[in-house]
Amino acid sequence: MRRIRDAGHEIGSLTYTGSDLGSASAVRTRLELSLTQTALAGSAGTTTKLLRLPLTTQADTMCGGEWTAARRAAEQGYLLVAADRPDRKPERGVIQQYSQTDSAYSEIKKLFRNRKIEKYMTVSEGLGQAPVNTPASTVGQVQGKALLQVQSIGHAFVQAMTWVLGVAGALALLRLLLLVFFARSHVRRLHRFRPGSPWLREISEPVTVLIPAYNEEAGIESTVRSLLASTHPQLQIIVIDDGSTDQTADLATWIDDPRVSVIRQPNAGKAAALNTGLVHAQYDIVVMVDADTVFEPEAIHQLIQPLAHPAIGAVSGNTKVGNRRRMLGRWQHLEYVFGFNLDRRMYEMLECMPTVPGAIGAFRRDAVMGVGGVSEDTLAEDTDLTMALWRAGWRVVYQESAVAWTEVPTSLRQLWRQRYRWCYGTLQAMWKHRRALREVGPAGRFARRALPYLLLFQVVLPLLAPIVDVFALYGVLFADPVESIGVWLAFLVVQLFGAGYALRLDKERLRALWAMPFQLVVYRQLMYLVIIQSVVSALFGTRLRWHRMQRSGSAGEQRIVGPAGHQSLSK
Repeated sequence: MRRIRDAGHEIGSLTYTGSDLGSASAVRTRLELSLTQTALAGSAGTTTKLLRLPLTTQADTMCGGEWTAARRAAEQGYLLVAADRPDRKPERGVIQQYSQTDSAYSEIKKLFRNRKIEKYMTVSEGLGQAPVNTPASTVGQVQGKALLQVQSIGHAFVQAMTWVLGVAGALALLRLLLLVFFARSHVRRLHRFRPGSPWLREISEPVTVLIPAYNEEAGIESTVRSLLASTHPQLQIIVIDDGSTDQTADLATWIDDPRVSVIRQPNAGKAAALNTGLVHAQYDIVVMVDADTVFEPEAIHQLIQPLAHPAIGAVSGNTKVGNRRRMLGRWQHLEYVFGFNLDRRMYEMLECMPTVPGAIGAFRRDAVMGVGGVSEDTLAEDTDLTMALWRAGWRVVYQESAVAWTEVPTSLRQLWRQRYRWCYGTLQAMWKHRRALREVGPAGRFARRALPYLLLFQVVLPLLAPIVDVFALYGVLFADPVESIGVWLAFLVVQLFGAGYALRLDKERLRALWAMPFQLVVYRQLMYLVIIQSVVSALFGTRLRWHRMQRSGSAGEQRIVGPAGHQSLSK
């Protein structure tokens, strides 16, 4: 721009973005013109009164909206320039417009060789007026340079985000392909018997079930009665009341069954309640469950069968969402199905299961006591315990046929508090067991597979996701909306494919997929904000307590017919 100015040419405005002012609002028109003046002040130290309306060439084409925009510009002191008809002879005096193309350059060379043309001049010279370019003020030049700097940063940001979006999309697609691949491999391994492989004996040993409870009067009775209806022959059910202020302990005590015992203790947290239960456990196999979980009759027996292998120290069950009638419940239902039927199958195949869920998990009592019991160092005591077992040399597997129904949060506030605690606790557990990355054997193998995966897909990419969403919105508003919407739809199709496959593996109805687009628009962003808050809390060392969720006893809403077709317990 400075070179053009120094050569004696006049500089005009084509607006800041070159958009159609005929369809723009008055506010948009003023911004287009003022930003152009600011950019000229920053680049060439000048201002201009010349304006050519974008998408307009000849004067007689300025009608309708273009004429309105022309009048607005004229009221601001602009002189509008339009080209003459192309059939007008140049030697008669003409204003012509050229684009930056090879054909345009050829026409200009031809024009310069025209001997009938006596002179070339600027617009102001042709009109006999004063120059239309005037020096910009010092303040205007400073503002202009700031605008150009911001614009440069913006372009760099767009380029960087294009790469980030591409890498994030590629990683998400790769993750889904790996999940599907390992899930299919897991299914084939379950249904294929290799000649020569040993048969594991069926486990029928007695089991101790630990139920830590704090103000769980809405669901404690349903949980205990579903366990009493278990097909497993011998159970010891221990309800550890952790200082409840409601009738949780009383309701459990009133259940007239010798297999049920209730232990009351002052409020000390879930980990302390589980450790209390471990002290009173009579049997070597311990199942830890949440007080809002309702079990299928076969769940306990199925859950403990992998413990027939002497190297396995813990087993994760399959948790389903019971209260899924509302939209928030449907979103969590899709999340649970995806996590339990794709993620956990992959974890088992790669031998890096990071968490045995608190809702349903089986443990060897000796293995748990060997790592010091359930640690109170983190809020994710289930993740912490699972990682500790791996570091002690035990294997952890997934039993998809052991099904339990849980009650999920029914309000955004409850969901936020629950996921905040989960995410914060997971970060604590990852940091606590970070040294396992340097260890050998099962511990090192687990850490080098699970911890980077959790860090990348549950921390780093979710932290970048809000920026990617803002960039996608920018693309819809200011770039190519078709391309941006197309990318979003492609991502949605990939998510639908993965969720659909998970639903099929879990023998769930595919009609739940209709909630997936709304989940990507609302629920996903909420989870990203939870992760951001958790990371910030972890960096600043904020401490959280074991919060309870408001229960309604709706975990068994969907338990009409079990997976094998048998009639299940009612709510």
